[in-house]
Amino acid sequence: MELHPVLLYLVYIVSALAMLGLFTAIYTAITRYNEFALVRAGNIAALLSFGGALLGFSLTVCVSIAVHATFVMFLVWGFAAMAVQIIVYAVVSRGIRGMNEAIEENNIAMGGLLGLISLSAGVVNAGCLT
Repeated sequence: MELHPVLLYLVYIVSALAMLGLFTAIYTAITRYNEFALVRAGNIAALLSFGGALLGFSLTVCVSIAVHATFVMFLVWGFAAMAVQIIVYAVVSRGIRGMNEAIEENNIAMGGLLGLISLSAGVVNAGCLT
């Protein structure tokens, strides 16, 4: 039985937003700083780094919805996108000494670098799905 297009849309949008929430919870739990507290305090570096990860994740989820015919594959690629972003953070934070501290100190260049690396990883990951 095929779902009505409106119901199918609702299933995908609710699932994608739930995955975005789950990604946010996991990503902010593994970073060494509190993104939300830093952003509330006006820390642009934290905003850029976290924003890049959100966009990189969301782009892969978007492409997954657009190109995969099954809901199961959408979920698989969504979780893969989470893993890619977490791995990117882990590798970059270990590879660039002092990155976490620099973001906490509002080093905008460092936050932008991490954000752009995360976004780039998401673009490449999304491209692999087509």
